[in-house]
Amino acid sequence: MNTAQKQEAIELLKEKFSQYSNFYVTNTESLTVAQISQLRRACFEKNVEMKVAKNTLIKKALESLNNELYTGIYDSLHGVTALMFTDTPKEPAVIISSFRDASKGVKPELKAALIGEEVYTGDSALTALKNIKTKNELIGEVISLLQSPISRVISALENKENAEGAAPATEAEAPAATTEETPAAE
Repeated sequence: MNTAQKQEAIELLKEKFSQYSNFYVTNTESLTVAQISQLRRACFEKNVEMKVAKNTLIKKALESLNNELYTGIYDSLHGVTALMFTDTPKEPAVIISSFRDASKGVKPELKAALIGEEVYTGDSALTALKNIKTKNELIGEVISLLQSPISRVISALENKENAEGAAPATEAEAPAATTEETPAAE
């Protein structure tokens, strides 16, 4: 790779880091070509962009952005590195977990992840990342929490109306039954 190609790669990486607020740094070493193809296909289906790059180029691209947020990522830049860029913070974690389950392996391994402004390091963070709630899930929970008291009030009012409507009908039937029984007894 000559200097111009390296600079072009750095510019491409800078563009991706600027475009996405969520990205994962993974270790794909020892995966076969077929497994890498499967992983890329899974990423494509879930709108996750996967890029493989040299660690030095990744570090130079991050350093050129002058953001201290990226310093937590530098220690994870060793070995074979694949980057996963996404708008949905938990999607790569789900992809990695399901890929591991399907292949019964430990790769790809999570080296680090940047979610918003939070850096997660180490493969042990994968479970936490997999359980992150998306914006739409959080909005859904808030809406259901807001609707819950309203639905209880409506349900209570409906039950009260049903109870009040049923009581007079029972009382009306009861006197008629006694009236019919009383003349028969005389």
